[in-house]
Amino acid sequence: MSHGKLREDKTCLNCGHQVEERFCPHCGQENIESRQPFYFLFTHFIEDFTHYDGQFWRTIQYLFTRPGLLTKEYLAGKRQLYVAPVKLYIFISFLTFFLPNVLPHAKEEVEKPSHIKKEKKAKNQKDISKDIVKGLQKGGVMSDETANVTQKALDTLKIEDDTKKTELFDSTFDPKEASIMHAYSMKQYDSILAKDDTGIYTIMRPIAGKIFELKEDGYSKNQIWEKYKENFIHTIPKALFVYLPIFAFFLWLFHSKKKWWYFDHGIFTLHYFSFLLLAILAFIVGEKITSFLPENSILTLLYVLACLGLGLYMTIYFFVAHHRVYETKKRISILKGSVLFIVNYIGLILMFMVLMYLSFIMLH
Repeated sequence: MSHGKLREDKTCLNCGHQVEERFCPHCGQENIESRQPFYFLFTHFIEDFTHYDGQFWRTIQYLFTRPGLLTKEYLAGKRQLYVAPVKLYIFISFLTFFLPNVLPHAKEEVEKPSHIKKEKKAKNQKDISKDIVKGLQKGGVMSDETANVTQKALDTLKIEDDTKKTELFDSTFDPKEASIMHAYSMKQYDSILAKDDTGIYTIMRPIAGKIFELKEDGYSKNQIWEKYKENFIHTIPKALFVYLPIFAFFLWLFHSKKKWWYFDHGIFTLHYFSFLLLAILAFIVGEKITSFLPENSILTLLYVLACLGLGLYMTIYFFVAHHRVYETKKRISILKGSVLFIVNYIGLILMFMVLMYLSFIMLH
């Protein structure tokens, strides 16, 4: 209930009818002063979602502990007791965006990259070998011809050493390695790209370009991956929002068109995705809290077990919600649910892959 100051005038500002109590009996508008203290904006925003009458907390409780119940109640017309699906989804999305930026993280790197720090870093082995050869050449110990032959031999050894790697992306995803897909600069990457027949280097070129660009700005490889991880977490709610109508469309395909409208599937999708966002938020908050705990502690182990349990519950949740809402026989429900789960899982993976690619390219 709002705590705004009531107007002395009993005429509704919205429709002009007489207001005997707090709310207008004709249009429902609250008869409070049109100008309120600044903090009223925030308290009104919170009250609008929580309602202080248990509506919000009842909705969250049922969303998390009773799969499909909110959708069933909403489609049955019982809508006054719960937060509307769209409003619920927007609010949980807001929390998922907002909280990770507010909560502290004990393991964050607070040092900003600098060109001075970059210059002080030790040269890689290839650069050191060049300096040694040049020093011997200048000192007269090694002739120009011998120096050229020696440097070519060292370069050949370096290339052979790179080709011995068992996985192409080992050096790329190892934060301690300086190379990106066996390249130490964009020029070297393009030379490898010219000889590549697989197409992998062509696909990865924008990512390699972004990494080399950030490294030139003074970021270490480890800092780049941390920056990307943070950026990717923020793309998850966006991915789910984009996938909402697609998910509802697959539900529409697999169920009776006469009994179930696309609107019904949309409500199911909004509630299910609200639960997913809430679970993701729980993962993020848990990760932030455990960052302050000592490694290999009992609490950390409990957190890992809780994550595994929540992950399993996220999978089971869909099948329970699907069976409760669509009221099909258990075998048919499991069969349809399994097909839908696999189809949407593949669809989400593909979408996340595209978003992972784009979110890395847009790093700055």
